[in-house]
Amino acid sequence: MISIIIPVYNEAKIIKSQLLLLQQKLSKHNYVREIIVVDGGSTDQTFQIASTLDFIKLIKAKKGRAKQMNTAAKIANEKVLYFLHIDSTPPKDFDYYIAHQIQQKKYAGCFCMKFDSAHPWLMLMSWFTKLNHKACRGGDQSLFITKKLFNEVGRYNETYQIYEDNILIGKLYNKKQFTVIQKWITASPRLYRKLGVWKLQWIYLMIYFKKWRGAKPDEIYSYFQSKLK
Repeated sequence: MISIIIPVYNEAKIIKSQLLLLQQKLSKHNYVREIIVVDGGSTDQTFQIASTLDFIKLIKAKKGRAKQMNTAAKIANEKVLYFLHIDSTPPKDFDYYIAHQIQQKKYAGCFCMKFDSAHPWLMLMSWFTKLNHKACRGGDQSLFITKKLFNEVGRYNETYQIYEDNILIGKLYNKKQFTVIQKWITASPRLYRKLGVWKLQWIYLMIYFKKWRGAKPDEIYSYFQSKLK
């Protein structure tokens, strides 16, 4: 019933442990029929490590999460797609919760998200993910969606190298096709730790503002890249 799609790039340090952990989170029913890991041309040992795991389908695509996820979605065999970041860990029995939503005719949605951090601001942000409003959404929360609906809304916009999740989710909210499962996915705060919580939060706020002002995808990506240095 479910095809899991995980885009990766230079994730040699965590890819094996995260994929093994993902298996442990499956329900006894196991609604997942395939796990597609799509590598965007990693320059470390990501691809080689992933190729040793026989429970995944490993493919290559051009770099860029939108391109990678679209490429995997095209070859996915199941009716439900579940897009997941490699550093996000879904709750136990996540596949059962997704299948239940589909049975209730809720064809797209995500989980609530908490960061693996005790920082007060990140804890507050996590609380807001319980709300079903598009301002509270992000790719770290993962996304389940039927393949039919995914194609109807035009898939991921490949002109965006960042913010692609928000673009797609915005389309789903416009169609009133989004639900939030009240179970917690755990996301790594590694970029917050690298750049600092307040600096990264300011960067994200500026990206949102630039998009609202009509900035083009290349402008948004260039701004983001310049702030990572």
